[in-house]
Amino acid sequence: MRAGRITAAVVAGLLVVGIASPSAASAANEPQARPATYPAVTVASALASLDVKGRAPKTGYSRDAFGPEWKDVDGNGCDTRNDILHRDLKRTRITNGCEVLSGLLSPDPYTGQTNVYVHGHSTVDIDHVVSLSDAWQKGAFRWTEIRRTSFANDPLNLLAVDYSANRQKGDGDAATWLPSNRGYWCPFVARQVGVKARYDLWVTAAEKLAILRVLTRCPGQLLPTGS
Repeated sequence: MRAGRITAAVVAGLLVVGIASPSAASAANEPQARPATYPAVTVASALASLDVKGRAPKTGYSRDAFGPEWKDVDGNGCDTRNDILHRDLKRTRITNGCEVLSGLLSPDPYTGQTNVYVHGHSTVDIDHVVSLSDAWQKGAFRWTEIRRTSFANDPLNLLAVDYSANRQKGDGDAATWLPSNRGYWCPFVARQVGVKARYDLWVTAAEKLAILRVLTRCPGQLLPTGS
């Protein structure tokens, strides 16, 4: 590794993830945030640290390979889906101290519009910003199920978004899909790069080029730090 290169492990230490932290079972597999102040890292610097390779085969991929669909990884009594709804929605109504019954997604990051969440009748999805399939083809196929479960429930990689935009995105990366809300392009690629740096995933050449094009709009964009 060349001198001065920001490694994925270093970037992982800079990402402070709120709401849910990796479970004790996955502690050995997950880089841990530290209770200290760290210098900001630009998306461009983190992107430069990622390996560039082609996609691995999708052979063997399934949603089940990433553990239960939503899990209470931080032991707070709420599954990850409700944790993210708590974080991203406004004016929420909650039952049993956990389950979100309704709320407003305002604005939706992918479309810029206001969306109403109603439990059981919603047009709001929880999106994996780096999709599970994309992660599988760029390194996650080599992981343990514990690490994949941690990835699938990591708040850094999760956003409440418009369901139709989420379906349009599918398992695409930045080379094949960007939000219709152009104002969110920079935060979107910043989150993708942050996730890939945290988990030591690679990018394709086309994906890296697409991210660099976005970063011409925001060359000083920083990695997200959580809250």
